[in-house]
Amino acid sequence: MASTCMILRRSIATSCVCHGKRNFRKFLLYNKRGSRQFKEAQMKNPDPDIPIDKRGVKDVGYAVGDKFVTVPEMIPELIVPSLEGFKLKPYVSYRVEDFEQRELTAQDLFDMIYSDKIKEDFAKNQLDENGNPLNPSENEQLTSQEAKNNAGKTGCDIF
Repeated sequence: MASTCMILRRSIATSCVCHGKRNFRKFLLYNKRGSRQFKEAQMKNPDPDIPIDKRGVKDVGYAVGDKFVTVPEMIPELIVPSLEGFKLKPYVSYRVEDFEQRELTAQDLFDMIYSDKIKEDFAKNQLDENGNPLNPSENEQLTSQEAKNNAGKTGCDIF
């Protein structure tokens, strides 16, 4: 008994039926073919039919006619601090014991920043009849709106 089952398989044909000119332009193989010398030559004299895929690399300038203008602000810069003499390790071990720290309140913040100054002013008799300091520090001269604006600036701990 003959089998009526046909085995189907997919394949890619790179030539036409009559073995004529091979058509590789339908396969988009970006930056996959050629040696380093070929790619350098391609960059010097680019073929308009073959697109150059940059794979997520951003340009560091722009082209004006045949000339490429490099913009220094567009070049990525990594700023890495020096860790010489730094005693802590760059990771936290999973064996660290759990600890609880209570939430920082407005009263705690006041005690940390202003209470010592008020005690010193009181001891030196530097307060007026309303209890305001005669020689206020920079933080004591701020209005509520200025303090709020300073808290919202870049680099503060709100974010």
